[in-house]
Order: sequence, then C-alpha cells, then structure tokens
Amino acid sequence: MITLAFDTCLDKMFAAIKKDGKILSSRVIENHDNKYHSAFLISTLQEIIKENGLKPQDVDLIATDIGPGSFTGIRACVTVARVMAQQLNCKAVGVSSLEILAACKALPPFIREVSQSDGGFIVALDARKNSAYLYQNGEIKGAVQLDEIQEIIKSGKYEVLTDDKLQPLLGGISYQQCELPIGEAIANLAEQDGRELNWRKLKPLYIQPPPGIGI
Repeated sequence: MITLAFDTCLDKMFAAIKKDGKILSSRVIENHDNKYHSAFLISTLQEIIKENGLKPQDVDLIATDIGPGSFTGIRACVTVARVMAQQLNCKAVGVSSLEILAACKALPPFIREVSQSDGGFIVALDARKNSAYLYQNGEIKGAVQLDEIQEIIKSGKYEVLTDDKLQPLLGGISYQQCELPIGEAIANLAEQDGRELNWRKLKPLYIQPPPGIGI
C-alpha cells in the first residue's frame, strides 16, 4: 500500500509518502521568493516519488487536506488530488485540517508543551469575524464565536491547539510554533476504515464561503 499525502491549506506545504505502514519521505515547504508554498506542490510530489524509486503509477491512495484553511490552498489540494487520482486511476481521500491537527497530538515528535493527560482536546483555527473553526470531542463544530470557545476553555476540561492569531485570546499551543508531522497524520487518517475513497466525491470543506461568494 503506497499513500501519497499532502497539504497546502495550512501555513506551510506538507507532503509525505508512506509505504506498507512506513513513512518513506516527508517534506515541509514554506513560502519563499514571493510565491505561495502551494506553487511548489507538484514539483515536491514528483521529487518524493522519484527519490524513493517509485513511479506515479505505483501510488494506491492519494490523501489531502480539504480545509478549512487558505482558500487558495484548499483549491490547490483538492484540484491536484482529483486530477492525479483520475489520471492514475487510484483512490483519493480528503481529511479536515482540524482532524489532522488533532491527530498530531498522538504522533512523535510529541508536542512537549501539551501534556499527555486523559482530558479533552480541542483545535481552534481563526475563521475571522470574531470566530474560530472548532474541533471538539472528535467532531467538527463549524465556525463558533470566540466568546463561546473561551467559555469552553474556562471549564478546564480541554487542552487547546490553535494558531498564532488566536493564541493570545485562547491560550494553549499554536500549531505554527511546533514541528508537527502533518504529512504523516494525513496519511494515517486516510488509511483508516470507513473513509470515502472515490475521487469524484472529493470536495473542498468551506465551513465559511470564500470571499466574494454570498452567504
């Protein structure tokens, strides 16, 4: 089983290739030379396939982040995944960025600042309009007002993984300050039973409409 996983929805581009349960390569690409990291997606995928002595036709499953996140990044992920799956006649899986970040808690290298307690764990990412995309108790709650999330946190029942913008308001740890195994998390989640594998059904997860689209 060979899984090709990638993400351009978050603050960097993450790409990984996994074979028979083992991560063969993992890359992290940041914006540079006035170009978004998504501009390097195709070339990076080609590199990690080639460096492991594989061909695109060897890929059995394509796994990608479908959002929420950067609208440009979401479109890049979904478009590339759909086109590749169609051309290679393979399966494709979309996973939410919220679920991906939550899954990183259980993977090495562990986030040292976050304890390994048995308490709850939430992910909250900036959604503008004084709200955040919330993942709580294993479910995507959608765009929730920040004051509601602050009340949840005040209960003391949850550890918090958020972003640089919301950390001053919500506390917890910002994923942007950690080296998280995003590519590995996507690949692992995609291989779980019960996932939709038809690339034709792969769609962006726009919890809130992109700018210019009416609500």
